[in-house]
Amino acid sequence: MLNRATPLLASANTSVLAAAATAAVVGAATLLAPAPARAQGVPTPQVAAKSWMLFDATSGQALASQNADQRIEPASLTKLMTAYLAFAALKEKRLTLEQTVVPTTLVLKVKSDESRMFLEPNKPVSVQDLLLGLIVQSGNDAALALAEAVGGSEEGFVAMMNRQAQQLGMKNTHFTNTDGIPDPNHYTTANDLATLTTRLIKDFPEYYGMYSQKEFTYNKIRQPNRNRLLYIDPTVDGVKTGHTKSAGYCLISSAKRPLANVPNGSRRLISVVIGTATEAVRTQESLKILNYGFQFFDTLRLYDRGQVLATPDIYKGRASTIKIGVKDETFITVPKGTGARIKPVLERQELLVAPIAAGQQVGTVKLMDGATKVAEFPVVALEEVPEAGFFGRLWDTIRLWFKRK
Repeated sequence: MLNRATPLLASANTSVLAAAATAAVVGAATLLAPAPARAQGVPTPQVAAKSWMLFDATSGQALASQNADQRIEPASLTKLMTAYLAFAALKEKRLTLEQTVVPTTLVLKVKSDESRMFLEPNKPVSVQDLLLGLIVQSGNDAALALAEAVGGSEEGFVAMMNRQAQQLGMKNTHFTNTDGIPDPNHYTTANDLATLTTRLIKDFPEYYGMYSQKEFTYNKIRQPNRNRLLYIDPTVDGVKTGHTKSAGYCLISSAKRPLANVPNGSRRLISVVIGTATEAVRTQESLKILNYGFQFFDTLRLYDRGQVLATPDIYKGRASTIKIGVKDETFITVPKGTGARIKPVLERQELLVAPIAAGQQVGTVKLMDGATKVAEFPVVALEEVPEAGFFGRLWDTIRLWFKRK
């Protein structure tokens, strides 16, 4: 049974609670019911693109979009998944940055009018250079060389890409190649690309810095990063451009700016823009979307990772009470100026009976704007409480009998 409408006391962050208590837990896996934030009294920007999306990576909330679930051609945005799998191989020690790879004649399939880092067959190249060639120069040849290094073959790597897309929850995505060459069965959506970008940044922070590099020289050929926002806005640190004649000009951009209620904290927004008419337009529209998000929305933090929210009684356990709270840092993104209206309410199990494992869900915090639920997130046991011995269980059985009577 849930103990409904119990006020939630935020011990270490009472001032933040008064300002605007939190909602969405970082990481979609723990978030139960986010509500898209909508700026009040401010029209959603008009964006000259086939589809687009603004996503807050800190709170895990979509802020604005148009045709975000419409099937689109990803062009070189495909290489985000190529990089994701290469980063995973590095993290799992299947590759190292210093390791050399010998490209096969497969790289010769890259045509002279395609983006490339100018690899040569049978000439060794480091994994780090391949990644920079993939990320900074958007090299199709780098994508093919990495595919062979990680997946054994391009076909094997593409199968890995599709498995990973499903694991990440990219339900409307299918890949047929590693570099984004047009194919009727090679497609995704702005929504899925926002998911992939968020996970790439969160899962591989040690490698994400490559996306802010403005130029790279390989084979004595210097090439600039095509993401013009890196040169315009110092808060932008990625992510990836894409272009084919059929896809138009595409750009996924990400910017990190200060978090208002956290000293030295920051919030990250991701903009996905698909199918603009020119390179200049994709830059202009991406900056417009990012500025809209930072200007008209606040991302607020309430709880630290593992913060205790209550210490209720527990029965038949080796302890008489148990600490319950939030597993991760908790955030919510709200229209600017509306945070003070949001109130958290703790709903927890009325009777907690051992054994209870650390991390086991024992309740929920609902964030309410008046009678409207804005979001909810799980409350878990922050410690393990094993079952008591025979006499301890017997005594609590008697106590529970009188309590329920």
